[in-house]
Formats: sequence, structure tokens, C-alpha cells
Amino acid sequence: MRHIAYGNPVLSRNGTVKMYKCICDDCGDDAFCETSSSCYTAAYKDHPDQDEQYHRSCFSADSSQMSCKIQNLASRIMVSIKCCQGHLCNQDLRPTIPREEPPPDTTWQELWPIVVAIVVPIIIVGMLISAIYLICRHMHKRRMEMLLANERRLLEDDILHGVQQVGENTLKELLDHSCTSGSGSGLPQLVQQTVAKRVMLVDCIGKGRYGEVWKGRFQDEDVAVKIFSSRDEASWRRETDIYNMCLLRHENILGYYGSDMTSWHSCTQLWLITHYHRLGSLYDYLQYNTLDYEQMLTLVHSAAAGLSHLHTEIITNRGKPAIAHRDIKSKNILVRSNFSCCIGDLGLAVIHKQESNLLDLGHNQKVGTKRYMAPELLAETLNPSFFDSFKCVDVYAFGLVIWEVARRTGEYPEEYKPPFYDSVPSDPSFEDMRKTVVVDQTRPVAPNRWFSDLVLNQVSKVARECWSQNPKARLPILRVKKTLSQLLKSVQLLTQQDKALKIENLEKSC
Repeated sequence: MRHIAYGNPVLSRNGTVKMYKCICDDCGDDAFCETSSSCYTAAYKDHPDQDEQYHRSCFSADSSQMSCKIQNLASRIMVSIKCCQGHLCNQDLRPTIPREEPPPDTTWQELWPIVVAIVVPIIIVGMLISAIYLICRHMHKRRMEMLLANERRLLEDDILHGVQQVGENTLKELLDHSCTSGSGSGLPQLVQQTVAKRVMLVDCIGKGRYGEVWKGRFQDEDVAVKIFSSRDEASWRRETDIYNMCLLRHENILGYYGSDMTSWHSCTQLWLITHYHRLGSLYDYLQYNTLDYEQMLTLVHSAAAGLSHLHTEIITNRGKPAIAHRDIKSKNILVRSNFSCCIGDLGLAVIHKQESNLLDLGHNQKVGTKRYMAPELLAETLNPSFFDSFKCVDVYAFGLVIWEVARRTGEYPEEYKPPFYDSVPSDPSFEDMRKTVVVDQTRPVAPNRWFSDLVLNQVSKVARECWSQNPKARLPILRVKKTLSQLLKSVQLLTQQDKALKIENLEKSC
């Protein structure tokens, strides 16, 4: 801050100009200057923290400028000048540089407009994002409810059709019957903890990672006994719990009798007793049998029907939750005596109920078969909290099963080979499959003859849409079932027309 005061010339009584002597710090040896105006002392600082320094001199006679210049006064900071009139009056004159007051403390009243300007937009944006999320979630829920309602309607139509065939009148009567008749209906026909004493094991018909499968006899009826070791109790208990659900019974789901624990040579054995199918698994059947179009489509359509029943939730008082298999492969699909299929081995299944929207993954930490694993499992990108992710995994594996069956079909069938037989070793590792399926995006190759065959070309298209790299692009199993059903009906119609034509030609020739 600069404070400069200029004086005016002083006149004596007789009208002459009165002269004053002033102390002058830069006037050489005299150390004085004379003026008819005023003396002054200037206080200045070069830095705010520096002590005050003083410079004394006088104004010129015309009072327009200082007679003794302060060097670089314009560059000084915090200058204060005080003037006086009188002989050597500035000798002890000491002006004071006014102190700069610190800025006043900012109060809340001054800050709240800034806070409001920042916080309010954030709150508004947060509310908009929340609203958009809730709207999208509501729309997704409605869409899922519509899809489930449509699937439920189709399923109930099938059930009601079955009711009419057996002479029943209502769905309730069918539910009551299915929950009490056993044989895979949901409640075991044989009393648990006593059944093992009444079953006689006949022959070992297979071995798997969970143990052995035996052919047995119970009251002059053949049964299959799946024997788990005690270390696989989680799988046994999981499969038992799932088979004990109401409305699980379906002609394309392996029929269930009961479960039991027993001891053999001081070792605990866990038994799961099911229907026995003499033709074995689809894997075994394809080793030694070739198929025509109708047989192929009957096998894959019936397997798709069983998987569709698992995936569908039935919402009634005694309903069935949606179930994802998680280990679909030709060894877990059995061939019935009428040459249709049924799905077994539910030890890795995932259960989902729409009402609670909770996933029941069970306590079994084992995973499915590596050769049939979907890309999202191999890349470890599957969302385990979203049930549809597991259904997409099943559809991918089912596409590989379709490929296995189609290779054994037609006039010139190929030798049976498992999926990726030409890309990975016979017992592939997780890394082998990940490189082939995820990195290279390899899929089983369709033989050249399929492209010129109308039926096999259509089946190949279904398989490709099942094993798409993107899970969202895969067909739902209900759509696969309907497509295969239409193909089967078309083939059956052509077969009937061909038979009729042959009969007509034979009659004409006679």
C-alpha cells in the first residue's frame, strides 16, 4: 500500500518563500536538502517478512516530484510516506506501514451454495441411474415371467394330454398320482434304509468316476444300482434329493426307485436304485449301431424333451424347480427299449426357484466332463449367480451329443468318435480343451455328405446353434425340442408316403 502526501510552498509574512532544510539520505556529503515545500520520510519493505527500512528526503519547490530519488522505489513493496514542514522535521519521522489484515474466515453461509451446486447434481444423477436400473430389472422380470408362463402353458398342455390318455380328469389328480406312485415320480417306491437288503446284485455293467453301476434284481424285476463310495456322499445325497422332488417324473428322465446305505467288507456303500435299461447309455449304443433318420431324430428329440423338462419350473403347490444338469454327455443319456432316450446322473445339478430367485448349487465341488465343457466354463467367465448361464452350458453340451448321433446316421455312417477326437488327446486336460474351444474356437467338423443331405444338414444347423461361442446366441432347449419334433414329423410323414407308394406299386404289379 502506498501513501504519498505532497506539500505546498510556504510563504513568510512579507510574501517571500520560506525555505526548509530536510535530512536527505542520498544527497551525498551534505546529507541535507532544501525545499520550500515539505520534508518526508518513506518507509518501505522488499519482502513482507522483512523489517521496515526508511528513506528521508524533500519535495521539490513545485511539489510535483521528489528532489532526491529513491532508487527503484517503484519496485518496492508496502511503501508508506509521511510529510512534514519545518527545519529538519523528518529527522525522527518514522511512518508506519499499515498491516494487511488476513482474509476473514469463510463461513458456512458462504460455502453452502457451492456445496449444493456439487451435491445436488450427484444426487440427481444417482437417482436417475437407480431409476433406470429398477425399470430395466422390472422389464426383465416381466419378460422372464412371460417366457415362463408360455413354457408352463406348453408343459401343462402336454400333462393334460397325458391325463386324458390315462383316463384322469384333472391336473391335481395327476399330481397326487405322481407323488405317490413312485418309480421316479418324486417319492421312492422302496423304503429307504431297507431296500439294499431286498436287492440282489447280478452283474457289474459299468464304472464311472463316482463308482460302479450294477444290474440287480428286485422282486423279479431288473433294476440298476449305482454304487457310490463314502467319499462321494455329496453326489449321492444330491442326486437322491433331486429324485425325491415331486413332478420330476417324466418318460425322458431316468426313473427312480430309492436310495440306501449299506456296508460291504466293512466299507460303507451308498446305493441309488433306478430303472434298468438293457441297451445301456447312448455312448454304448452308438458304438455298435447305425441309425436311420427316424431313429436319429427320435433319440435326440426325446433327449431334448427330458432336458427341457429339467430346465422348466412348474409352479404349483407341489411344483418342481428349474434344474440345470451341468454334465450332459452321451454317457449320461440312456437308451430305452422303445429306442427313445432318458437323462440320468443328476449329481451335479443346479436348482433354481423363481419365487426366491436363489440358486442351490449343492455341496458337491466336482465339475462336469472337460470334453463337453462350454467356452465360458473353460475361460472361467461364467456368471454363477445367473441360472440361465447353467442352462446355456447344458445346451452347448447337447449340441455335441447331436453331432455324435448324427455321425452314425445315414446310408454311409462314420465310425463313432467322441467330440474333438481330432483336436485333443483321448483324456484331454483342462488346458487342452481351453486352447481348442476358447482360444482356437474349434468345433466338431461336419462330414461333407451332410451338406448334400437335407435332414442331416438341418440337424447340423441345430447343433451349430447349440454350441455357439456366445451363450446368449444359443437356442433355448425348448426351441431345440420343437425344431427336432418338426423334423421328426416330416421324416415320419415321408416314410409313410414312401411305404404307401411301395404298396401301391406292388398292387399295380400284381
